Amino acid sequence: MTLPTAFVHPLRSGTLALLVAGIAGCGSMIPEFVRPAAPVPAAFPGTGTQAVPDSTPAADLEWQRYFSDPQLQRLIDLALKNNRDLRVAVLNIEQARAQYQVRRADELPTVNGGITGSRSPRVGSGSGSSINSTYTAGLSVTAYEFDFFGRVRSLSQAQLAQFAGTEEARKTVQISLVASVANAWLGLLADDELLELTRRTLASREESMKLTRLKFDHGASSELDLRQAESLLEGARVALAQQTRQRAQDENALALLLGQPVPPDAASATTPVGASALAQTVLPDVPAGLPSELLSRRPDIRQAEQQLIAANANIGAARAAFFPRITLSTSVGIASTQLSDLFKGGSLAWSFAPQLVLPIFDAGRNQANLDAAQVNRDIATAQYEKAVQSAFREVADALAGRATLGEQLRAQQAQAAAEQVRTKLADLRYRNGASSYLDVLDAQRSLFTAQQAVVQAQAAERQNRVTLYKVLGGGWKDAATQ
Repeated sequence: MTLPTAFVHPLRSGTLALLVAGIAGCGSMIPEFVRPAAPVPAAFPGTGTQAVPDSTPAADLEWQRYFSDPQLQRLIDLALKNNRDLRVAVLNIEQARAQYQVRRADELPTVNGGITGSRSPRVGSGSGSSINSTYTAGLSVTAYEFDFFGRVRSLSQAQLAQFAGTEEARKTVQISLVASVANAWLGLLADDELLELTRRTLASREESMKLTRLKFDHGASSELDLRQAESLLEGARVALAQQTRQRAQDENALALLLGQPVPPDAASATTPVGASALAQTVLPDVPAGLPSELLSRRPDIRQAEQQLIAANANIGAARAAFFPRITLSTSVGIASTQLSDLFKGGSLAWSFAPQLVLPIFDAGRNQANLDAAQVNRDIATAQYEKAVQSAFREVADALAGRATLGEQLRAQQAQAAAEQVRTKLADLRYRNGASSYLDVLDAQRSLFTAQQAVVQAQAAERQNRVTLYKVLGGGWKDAATQ
């Protein structure tokens, strides 16, 4: 028999191929999943001279082992318990688990129990005085689909991949949270050192201002020296106000991460009295490894891969829609014309109603759904590749920081030491009349700037270590649960 043109047109070559394949295989229509090749170089730049031998990879190093300071450990633990972003990520897992259970249940028949009754006029009774009564009780299965072509299984597998992706998303949030708390804590340590430095500088300049005014009053100093000292003093007060505001803002940011106010004693490190907290904070180096290892170390990349797997499974469901759907509705129980006799003298009643639906003409709906599923797979592929590239760039940036920040810190410390000597010499020359007070003030200004730069370089170097640990996949394992 020849089908009319209107029915033949929607069955394009791709559809016919799917029909042939489905009839031959009668199984899953999901395309074979192949992980896309990583669009990044085989090695990170500059890792040849930055090897870290005999070190545990970041992804295998629990945050409790990496961050050894008890105060920082306490803060991270508070954040893991109270942070709202992490709480949302955990709830998303529960939501995805429930959705997966719904899809999983579609693979099995749903059995319902019930009691029904009906009353209707008997045909030909005229006035309706004669009534037909029927009462039934039993079990029923409604529209259970025999999944010969894997449509339901494909949807279930897609939801399973989405579920797995939410777990990886939670790990990603935890990694980011642990690193953010650590960097915020290091930032507070730097703020405290800068505040202390600014207070000492302010006290020194107040004393210098008193001496300059005393000399000016006795004619031993010019008004220019007085105004220069006054300017330097006010500059120190400006720096103190700015640093006080910055510390308050950084503490507020840490409180948001913790999900509660920062404990009063939390913004300190367990270091000897008088020692630099930043300088004494020990953060071990971790090996960079190879870019290909990021595919298994980084939860965000694994999440992107699960989303790609889900998109691939949806193609299988879209393909299966071209094939017949076989459903079954059935029931078994007892029936009676009298409700009182239903469970006494009722007779066996049953029904068996299979249904086969063959898509013939749908105005291109199934083909459009398949095209959309394939495009979504391509989008997921591009997103996966972007995740790999972003991870590579983050690691490369952190490695660049590791290669240069140490040298920058050493140079900043040498500069501060030189400025310290210069200030002493300038003061000595001024006291002996060999130079003006302007030289002393300039040396003091340069010393303050150099000392600030040392603290900032120390913070940047420690924070870069935290960032490297984070981007290599560290921070989601909990030592207590391993």
